[in-house]
Amino acid sequence: MSNKNDEPRTSTIAETENFIAWKAEEPDGEVTYHIELSSVTVHFFEEEWNEFLQLAQELK
Repeated sequence: MSNKNDEPRTSTIAETENFIAWKAEEPDGEVTYHIELSSVTVHFFEEEWNEFLQLAQELK
């Protein structure tokens, strides 16, 4: 039987009219990041997320 402590805790990082970035803190301590782009969602582990943020900075 599952309880609320087994559910990830989610929070929105940023949101626009068409896109949203959010993170999930899993009960085991792992953090995952997600970007929803219309009907596509991209999932990142923390190391991948950090690399993605570096890439995004270089795009400016």
